[in-house]
Amino acid sequence: MASSGFVELERKYDVDDHSPLPPLHELPGVSRVEQPVEHQLEAVYFDTEDLLLASRGISLRRRTGGEDAGWHLKMPAAGGRREFHEPLGDHAGNVPAPLLQLVRVHVRDRILVPVARLQTRRVVHRLRGPGDVHLADMSDDHVQARSPVTGAVGARWREWELELADGRPELLDAGEDLFAGAGIRPAAHESKLRRALGSRPVPAVAAAPQPRRKGPAAAVVLAYLDQQVRALKEQDPLVRQDAEDSVHQMRLATRRLRSALATYRKLLEPDTAGRLRSELRWLAHVLGDARDAAVMQERVAGMLESEDADLVMGPVSRRLEIDLGQSSRDARAAVLRALDEERYFRLLDALDALLADPPLTKLGSQPARKVVPKLVQRDLKRLKRAVKAARRAPAGENPDLLLHEARKCAKRLRYAAEAAASVAPKQARRLADAAHEVQDILGGHQDSVVARQLLRRLGAESFGLGENGFTYGRLHALEEAGAADSAARFRQAWKNFPAAALVK
Repeated sequence: MASSGFVELERKYDVDDHSPLPPLHELPGVSRVEQPVEHQLEAVYFDTEDLLLASRGISLRRRTGGEDAGWHLKMPAAGGRREFHEPLGDHAGNVPAPLLQLVRVHVRDRILVPVARLQTRRVVHRLRGPGDVHLADMSDDHVQARSPVTGAVGARWREWELELADGRPELLDAGEDLFAGAGIRPAAHESKLRRALGSRPVPAVAAAPQPRRKGPAAAVVLAYLDQQVRALKEQDPLVRQDAEDSVHQMRLATRRLRSALATYRKLLEPDTAGRLRSELRWLAHVLGDARDAAVMQERVAGMLESEDADLVMGPVSRRLEIDLGQSSRDARAAVLRALDEERYFRLLDALDALLADPPLTKLGSQPARKVVPKLVQRDLKRLKRAVKAARRAPAGENPDLLLHEARKCAKRLRYAAEAAASVAPKQARRLADAAHEVQDILGGHQDSVVARQLLRRLGAESFGLGENGFTYGRLHALEEAGAADSAARFRQAWKNFPAAALVK
């Protein structure tokens, strides 16, 4: 697993060979500037042949020389770039697995190859503040680009980098003012790699369509799909790092994608939507197993902790840890395997292709204000039918299954309304909030159903092991009471549910 990384905050400037360094000691808060230290650096940058990482503002390099020799991965982050480090290792061409996992969602099963080689003579001026605090480093770089294969000389340039250490961001602003006074402007390129690539084309990432009430209906679903694909890709490396709540968030993006493709399927060619929904169902199922195992472990463990000690009979905690802990570990292992499967990579390719060149139907080109409300209304009617079926369940029909179906319909309506926010903002928000409330209530009910199944099984197994099954029965009864309460809350919430969807 790679480190959590740190956010790099810096400003770059283009300068000519004869530009004198400004008086850095005049910057606010700077007490002294250390004597400069010179380093000889060599960096080899890795990417796919078609520069997929560069197109997303990501750089991956192996650098020798200087104080931080090693592998460096830089990814876009709020306010700067997040940087991850790994040791040099024994083989110059082998990207460390922890860093490779962080970019796998972009490169997938493509090969990473050297795309640029930079030799840099760096002179570092360290800025110190009161108490000798390390505020920032001013690096004066003379850069020489070379071919990563032949070593042939390419472009030469000089640039300055002012990078924060423990200083405040205001120092960067003051530095920019100081340099501007000397006629120095910010760099034209966002990174050394971009400048080294020169005229080599870097593929552009398509901008998301802007949905409008009077615009085409397809823009509504495409903007929502784009948003969820981005969310899925953001969560992929976090899931691999086992970040908190990452599996849930990735599963949520997957479900939203699948739901939107269902609600708005008539705006896209049926074969495309159908295939994607099938593959998204597979991914959501894999993520769901991991998420459900973790939720159930937390739920039952929390109930057990709330019990009086004299009501906990036998090794209940130990049995829960053995059963649910193993289930959770197995489910996580299955997720990690799935994220490295060709099937997952092809799903990502298909999602990218859909957004890059969407196969639209004629209905998709019609005004959103006329088309979208009808599609959302269909999902509202679908929910009403499911609720009616649950409330009028005939004898012998399992009401839990019917309530679970109503929950799934509420979830689909919620996502449909979220996507339709550009068509009728207030109505869509009200509908989405109401559907979310129903979904949450019935989600708690369904969790109770699963928990009772688990407790019943563990109780039966405890009897066979010669253990006391009292506590399992008691927790089962508490879950029954909780489910009854959820059902009552659902009936109350449904009384206030919006009668209509969106006004055209």
